[in-house]
Amino acid sequence: MTNLVDGFKTTLSLTAITLLIGAAPASAEEDLWDTGEQTFAIEDPLESLNRSIYKFNTTVDNLLLEPTARGYDKITPAPVKTGISNFFSNLSYPVVVVNDLLQGKFLQGGSDFARLIVNSTIGVLGIFDVASHLDMPEHKEDFGQTLASWGVSEGPYLMLPFLGPSSVRDGSGLVVDFFVDPIYAIEGNGARNALVATKAVDTRYQFFDESKLLDEIAIDPYAFLRSSYSQNREMQIKE
Repeated sequence: MTNLVDGFKTTLSLTAITLLIGAAPASAEEDLWDTGEQTFAIEDPLESLNRSIYKFNTTVDNLLLEPTARGYDKITPAPVKTGISNFFSNLSYPVVVVNDLLQGKFLQGGSDFARLIVNSTIGVLGIFDVASHLDMPEHKEDFGQTLASWGVSEGPYLMLPFLGPSSVRDGSGLVVDFFVDPIYAIEGNGARNALVATKAVDTRYQFFDESKLLDEIAIDPYAFLRSSYSQNREMQIKE
């Protein structure tokens, strides 16, 4: 369930980024986009299958995630929602630290490790984002980015069931990140499942505005997200 919402989180956040940079797909089978330095083509040889999976993911969101998240948003006070979001961001931060080190970003890794310690202690298990006030910025690193830094090519675009937009390289990276994420190491199905469900609802509610914009603006939401995802990943890898 956590991966399901992480996938939708990625999908919707990429939509917001695309709106800011003015991205748009060039064709149904292959997107062409220009960064100002180089033109990239997005390979999508499995487009028919990918579109079917996208439709399935959207149905799950419409029937389950969005209605539940809207209820959560209405009954939960804003400070509590902020604390919950901070907690889950901090809980998954070991993934960031590990990938910092694997990419050779040792200074950033040191800062991110310090951020994890500060928020886990002074910030009461990450509920309060103390580190950001101490000039320890938040970063996003994953094993897909690590593979890219090692020279692994992106490969064809993939729409994964529950997980959302990806590629052959990034999909492989998800497997490694799964084993590093502490939430899956929690003993006891009850506690782990409760955390997973809460994270799912909390994550989804944060992207109501972006999902609404997607419905209103994108003529072809699938192609729009495909282009957005590829551009965003390219920017993340270059950081």
